[in-house]
Amino acid sequence: METLRKGLDKVLEVICCTLLALMTIFATWQVASRYVFNNPSTVTEELVLICFVWMGLLGGAYVFGKQEHMCMSFLVDKLSEKNHAKFKLFSEIIVILFAALVLVFGGFRMSQLSMGQLSSSLQIPMGYIYLALPLSGILTIFYNILNINDIIKELSTTDTNKNKDTKSA
Repeated sequence: METLRKGLDKVLEVICCTLLALMTIFATWQVASRYVFNNPSTVTEELVLICFVWMGLLGGAYVFGKQEHMCMSFLVDKLSEKNHAKFKLFSEIIVILFAALVLVFGGFRMSQLSMGQLSSSLQIPMGYIYLALPLSGILTIFYNILNINDIIKELSTTDTNKNKDTKSA
């Protein structure tokens, strides 16, 4: 499981870094074509937007996998170790529900509905752009399952250590 997580992390890192590099190149060309050549490129503006959407959603899934997303933990940090793990488990389940309903189900629905709508400059179906939603949802759910597995191991380790402590006392 850990090798699978590391492999997926590496793939998402490469994809997000590539998208960021492409955004930088496209935005630089957009500025140069507008102010230096007085001939703005509409294609690069759309490409920057598409890269931004995909990078943001795939990066969000990656951050959930690394468990480095933004959180306010001042209340949770006051919980005992076992309750802290239970709260993390509850949070992961809530995120799975959100990802399944909104990102995967809603994203697929939105993508299907917008396949007939073409982007203004590139003339590609908008549904392909919206496929970032269900893909990031699937990746988030996958990472959440891995995180839940880690939390369950943590809970069982905590219970085992407490049983050892009570037996030795």
